[in-house]
Amino acid sequence: MGKLVCASLVIAAIAALLGERIVNLRKRALASRELLQNHLPNCVALKNLDSGSEDITILGDGLAFISTGLKNPGRPASEGPGKIFSLDLQDPRMKPVELRMPRNFDLDSFNPHGISAYTDPTDDTIYLFVVNHPQHKSQVEVFQFVEDNNLLMHVKTIKHEQLYSVNDIVAVGVDSFYATNDHYFSHDILKSYVEPVLGLSWSNVVYYSPTDVKVVSEGYYFANGINISPDKGHIYVADLFGHNVHVLERQEDNSLVSLKSVALGSLCDNIEVDLETGDLWLGCHPNGWTFFLFDPNDPPGSEVIRVQKIHSDQPVVTQVYEDDGGVLMGSSVAAAYGGKLLIGTVFHKALVCDLE
Repeated sequence: MGKLVCASLVIAAIAALLGERIVNLRKRALASRELLQNHLPNCVALKNLDSGSEDITILGDGLAFISTGLKNPGRPASEGPGKIFSLDLQDPRMKPVELRMPRNFDLDSFNPHGISAYTDPTDDTIYLFVVNHPQHKSQVEVFQFVEDNNLLMHVKTIKHEQLYSVNDIVAVGVDSFYATNDHYFSHDILKSYVEPVLGLSWSNVVYYSPTDVKVVSEGYYFANGINISPDKGHIYVADLFGHNVHVLERQEDNSLVSLKSVALGSLCDNIEVDLETGDLWLGCHPNGWTFFLFDPNDPPGSEVIRVQKIHSDQPVVTQVYEDDGGVLMGSSVAAAYGGKLLIGTVFHKALVCDLE
């Protein structure tokens, strides 16, 4: 214990000496530019989602799941536990419904982050995988969705030493998934100072199943959002500090082979994939420095980026929405369905807009 304390003191001293370098490195990694207004028509705030909507995923029939209430140090947060909402995008009322949680689940410590829905092809049962951070640790909760009762039945909690700093998740089976670890270190000082000072690209992607857990891709500055192509053959990973999205090919043993990366010009968070077109939709932080410092008098802006033809030699990267923070702060996800676009945030409200 004494050695750990001494090591922490030494690291803190080094970090203090290198404080200016930390600031300069972070400013470069976090990007900074003057924000313009590029709004969509008929944007309306969704009710009951004023405490964030960090991740959103949409099923093929237009049913969306939304995670809310993520608590991060230094960010505004709701006082109560996190929640999961559903939203039927075919219902013109656009009314989010809070899903009931089972009594056998520790709701008081529920701190939901990335989410992913998986439909079992054998019986159409819908499973919702949720990254949870009780006491700021990392674990994955698996729920079964009971639509008739607006209920999530808790199936199991998954913990593993390889799942130590989980940000986002994409389910590929009823008990298997890929997940991103956004840091290499778990110690706060090492995460906050050593990684940014040294510019370490050590975060990774992990594949999990009950019989096989392994790192399948690494070398990211901040592995964040993750999702899968409609044909299930490719995985997409957003590298927040790398300002890009990576395309990886799935192998028979569930390992991943890197094919390329596509520059985005922004700090992009979660990825959603249009099941019909294969387009990628990303919620991004156009001025990450402002987002990470968070000053309510200088609110962070929001940006939505769309990537079309990502597997071609010339992917098309388009900015679909931008706001300076006056309307929407800290966008983390965007998901499209039926001519509508949902835009979620880490701690602010959520919008639904018309795409045309």
